[in-house]
Amino acid sequence: MNPTTLTDQLSLFLDVLEAGSFSAAARRHPLTPSAVARRIDSLESAVGSRLFLRSTHAVLPTPAGTAFAERARRIVRELQLARAEAVSLSHAPEGLIRVDAPAAFGRRHLAPAIADFLTVYPGLDVHLHLIDSFVDMQGEHLGKVDLVLRAGHIVDTRLIATPLASIVRIACASPAYLKNRGTPTHPSQLNEHDGLDWEGLAPMFAWRFELDGRKNTYRPQRIRMSANNAEALLSGALAGLGIAHLPTWLASEYLVRGELMPLFCENGLPNAESAGIYALRLEQHANARSRLLLEYLKSRFSPIPPWDLALQSGWG
Repeated sequence: MNPTTLTDQLSLFLDVLEAGSFSAAARRHPLTPSAVARRIDSLESAVGSRLFLRSTHAVLPTPAGTAFAERARRIVRELQLARAEAVSLSHAPEGLIRVDAPAAFGRRHLAPAIADFLTVYPGLDVHLHLIDSFVDMQGEHLGKVDLVLRAGHIVDTRLIATPLASIVRIACASPAYLKNRGTPTHPSQLNEHDGLDWEGLAPMFAWRFELDGRKNTYRPQRIRMSANNAEALLSGALAGLGIAHLPTWLASEYLVRGELMPLFCENGLPNAESAGIYALRLEQHANARSRLLLEYLKSRFSPIPPWDLALQSGWG
């Protein structure tokens, strides 16, 4: 098995583990659920051990699967880094990469990653353009830039999408708010609380919670503040105005420090959304410079994003 095939096989295994079903994992790849099942069968045969217990309701890891996952994550990360390093040593890439990304994610996660990338590749330069939109899945700036980062469902078949990170969303509030108003123990109790919500078009999975295998919408009755920007909602939550339903890439550091308290997370992080964070491009084959950056970002943000690993470690 060549390194690329091994990386793809292990990444698929980790997606099944994280998503909890073959169908959810299939949505992250150009595969059908039956194809995912066959690939997991093949991996189990190669490993010589059962990695998942399967039922009509869920796919759960066996003890062997849980242990295998820890090594699989390290293997995937090392293979991705080794491949990027090998390309760096065999070539001396030069030139400009133009990247268009949402401002909040760009400031918090993308800019530090690009700074490290440019240290590894001193012949490359990056023009990073940060914009307010995170959900423009049409990639309207493509052609002017090489890569566009967006979050959501891919709907434009002209675009080539590279998954970079999954999205997990957590209901959270400040300790002061919860002390004053009480802590809801079930999403259905949100209607008794104040909230912070999106103005206009909300993200697809905002205020949706998975209970008993089904997703239901629960939201606060009174909205103390609405905004078209997630960072504004974060500020309101930190100020104790109410409960917000925020992506972990935005809220993780505040949850780790205890400035925000997670709700409905007794069993750990909620499942990742079927949508994710993608790098979009027009051409089937990206130029060598863009491929290097894509591989670097994939190694940085997947299979489990560092902001979710920080939460898992803090709650473990």
